[in-house]
Order: sequence, then structure tokens, then C-alpha cells
Amino acid sequence: MKPNITLAETTTPNGARMTLVEHDGSFCIRVNGQQLMHSKVATSEIQLGSIACERHGSADQQPKVLIGGLGLGFTLKSVLDSTGPQASVHVVELFPEIVEWNRTYMAALNGDALKDERVEVITEDVADVISRSTSSPYDAIALDIDNNTTAMVKTENHDLYGKQGIRKIWQALRPGGRAALWFAAPDAAIERLLEKAGFQVQAMPAKVFGSSRREAYMIYVADKPLSDKTPTN
Repeated sequence: MKPNITLAETTTPNGARMTLVEHDGSFCIRVNGQQLMHSKVATSEIQLGSIACERHGSADQQPKVLIGGLGLGFTLKSVLDSTGPQASVHVVELFPEIVEWNRTYMAALNGDALKDERVEVITEDVADVISRSTSSPYDAIALDIDNNTTAMVKTENHDLYGKQGIRKIWQALRPGGRAALWFAAPDAAIERLLEKAGFQVQAMPAKVFGSSRREAYMIYVADKPLSDKTPTN
């Protein structure tokens, strides 16, 4: 049996140990030994990117897309495959180490997607990017920044999935825009918050593997109406 090899590591803002582990050509990012993402379990990340861009995928469109969380690069690759040559894709990744891991250790996986001329990498907290995007909003936002509303990677992540955070996502989208949020399990709280914010919400189960019968994950699709009438509640 081939061993697990720790290729690199860093520390998260809340003091956890984040590692990049390779095993027989597969890659895994772990937080304090717990698997956060794995290259063999990427079906839902690919689905996240394609769902986010469904409304803006034709070749003659010029969508502006925000991806929150680079991870192993599968959502980025999916967004690039789902949009035309005029798209503008901002990838926001809190950890510069993860960006570097994609460009080096995992270049053969999806790292080359970072070389696409449509891509701009922003090494920052995605919540800050969303907060200042009101004046230059996005057509699509794909978020995969943590497992659910209970943060695993960064304590403040749950704030983005609170009432004020959802309102900021609303303001960062153009009328008719779409936000797609990846969750490790169904979360009734986020669904209610999105609906109260004015979004048209659809909960879409996502498979662990492409051939799997089990749909363990959930992608919450939040469409902003063309009217752009912000709810008062």
C-alpha cells in the first residue's frame, strides 16, 4: 500500500493545521487531520461551477463571475468550461499557500486553469470582496468556503452565511444574477435566510462521486429577481 505523503502545510486563522496530502496520485487538503476536500470526491465542486453559470454560459455573453474558495481548482475549471471567452472570473482564496499548491504540486490536476487569461486571483477574505462589490456587482457567485454555517476553516465564515452576510451577497449580484452555495449537508437555516433576503431558492442535492447513488451534499441556488427590489425585512 502506498503511503500518504504530506507535501505542504500552513496554519488557518483560528490556529488549525492545514495540510496538503498526496496518495497514489490523488490529493487531499486536511484541517487538523480531518478531510476538507479530496480530488477523488470532486463531483459536487464541478456541479457548483456549472450551476452558478447556467444563466450566463453562451459564448457571446461577458459574465463577471466570483468564485469564493479555490480549493483543488475543480470549481474554477468548471466555471471556465461553462462560460465563453469574454468571461471575467475572480477567484478569491484566503490562503496564498493554496494558490501556490495549485500552481506547483497540483498543476497537473487543475492548476493550469489559473493560467487562463480570463482568471484573476485575489488573495483575500471573500467576505471583504463581496462587501465592496456593490458598485461593480457580479453575474454569478459560487461559494465553497466551508462545510456549512458552522465554520471549520475560519470562525468568521459563519458571518457570511448570517443575515447581514446574505444581504451583502444580494448586493454583490446584478439583477437576474445567481449565487450558488456549496454545503456538506442540508441546512434549513441558510435556505430560510436566502428566501427572506428575497432570493428565489432551490436546494439541489449533489453526489459525492459521479457514479454514486448517494447525494450527501447540497448546493443552494439563489436567484436574484430582475426587479432587484431589496426586501425590507
